Amino acid sequence: MTDAVLVETRTDDAAAWWRQAAVYQIYPRSFADANGDGIGDIPGILSRVDYLADLGIDAVWLSPFYPSALADGGYDVADYRDVDPRLGTLADFDAMVAALHERGIRVVVDIVPNHTSDLHAWFQEALAAGRGSAARDRYIFREGTGPDGSEPPTDWVSVFGGSAWDRVEDGQWYFHNFATEQPDLNWAHPEVREDFLTTLRFWSDRGVDGFRIDVAHMLTKDLTEPLPSRAELDALPQDGNHPLIDRDDVHEVYAEWRRVFDSYDPPRTAVAEAWVSTPERRAKYASAEGLGQAFNFDLLVADFDAPQFRTIITDNLAQAEATGSSTTWVLSNHDVTRHATRYGLPPLDGRAVKQGTEWVAAGGPAEGIDVAQGLRRARAATLLLLGLPGSTYLYQGEELGLQEVAEITPEQRQDPAFFRGGEFDGLGRDGCRVPLPWTSSGPSFGFGANGAHLPQPSWFAEFAADAEAADPSSTLSLYREALRLRRELQAEERLDWIETGRADVLRFSRPNGWQVVTNFGAEPFELGADADRVVLGAAVDSAVPGESTVWIAPTA
Repeated sequence: MTDAVLVETRTDDAAAWWRQAAVYQIYPRSFADANGDGIGDIPGILSRVDYLADLGIDAVWLSPFYPSALADGGYDVADYRDVDPRLGTLADFDAMVAALHERGIRVVVDIVPNHTSDLHAWFQEALAAGRGSAARDRYIFREGTGPDGSEPPTDWVSVFGGSAWDRVEDGQWYFHNFATEQPDLNWAHPEVREDFLTTLRFWSDRGVDGFRIDVAHMLTKDLTEPLPSRAELDALPQDGNHPLIDRDDVHEVYAEWRRVFDSYDPPRTAVAEAWVSTPERRAKYASAEGLGQAFNFDLLVADFDAPQFRTIITDNLAQAEATGSSTTWVLSNHDVTRHATRYGLPPLDGRAVKQGTEWVAAGGPAEGIDVAQGLRRARAATLLLLGLPGSTYLYQGEELGLQEVAEITPEQRQDPAFFRGGEFDGLGRDGCRVPLPWTSSGPSFGFGANGAHLPQPSWFAEFAADAEAADPSSTLSLYREALRLRRELQAEERLDWIETGRADVLRFSRPNGWQVVTNFGAEPFELGADADRVVLGAAVDSAVPGESTVWIAPTA
């Protein structure tokens, strides 16, 4: 054995549950609809808590469920301390938390601190208050350029395309990194900072165990005049002093948040969504004095390729060791093409692009994609990840082996990334947000009594949860068994690579003797006598088939 990778484990108590947790992301509007209005809701989640318990997860992460106009799928928040009436009430939320806690499942909620909805009371107050008001100072307002101020302050472009500035009736302009309906907050303002501390306490007091921080790297800004042009802005290094991205002073905010988290017993956890330039920059968000953990998204832009996986795993475990945190493993979420589809498409070859565009340009699921290969590789990659030290984040529906849905017309689409373009290519993100199929027949495949807010394709019937639960060879059955066994496998946060003699086969062991073998290639990989101890995955004639993973139990 060579290349041991070790992360020192903190005290094994309730405070450290997050270090090696299996966290299941719920996109509430597409999970389960209890009242039949076509939109998933909190009572719908409550109705499926036994499903979640049977799956074997340690926690759920809920994407935003707050009051919202849905200009960006709920990430335009109008009130941070309430539930959208279409999704339920605070009493429903409390009942859901209690039911999940009764089953040993912790609750993580999304916090969206970079921007509010334009319907937020603060922004409406700012519009009414006018130039130079204290209300406007909570946001980023500027005068326009040109003789009459009719041109935006800069030529900056938002993430979703178009100008990053929008003009209000009195002629001033406000800054929005994302959609027009998402004005950025001014994090230099003490009221903004204090209000979010109140929000963190509000949900912590209701029993929430942790927080996922949306675009954690974009809060603080330096908009000292004169402002740079777009070209000048893009040329600036992201070294902690960039005007908009990954500034060092953002960690002053998270130090305040950490004091709130640590005032609870056990301390509340947090994980940063931080798309930053280097591992060293990301490590700052994962520090014990800050949020404590940060997503690594490296596998979202990696091919199904053994050398790429090994490098990413080794590097991220080393980063975790350096910070004292634990790493996170992610293959799918609400922002990217589902990995069962990605792995059935041509390789990325280092291009960080959404492959959904290429897929649909080729004619949809019947062309341009190998569906069977994509699912086979997705199952293999997931089993590899579930065997690793660190926490794994699963996205709703991946346990059913769902593909990305292409059969959505332009009139049916909802994602601003589709309508406005920007950094997202082609189809946007609706294809991974289609409501889940719970039953193989019936209205909206059991999602709700009166249809679903995004169209479900007919092929969802074969991926429905009830059909897969009855099939021991299904993807759902595989996930359930893997998550059950994972509790035995996850001990000390360490792995040792075992050389296989093949560049397309990865093999590692955990300190308690469990082994994971993933064959990324096409030719079988011989296990010899170890085949007798395979407890998950199929070894055929003592070999691991191509594009497959097996788990090997320790010797007695």
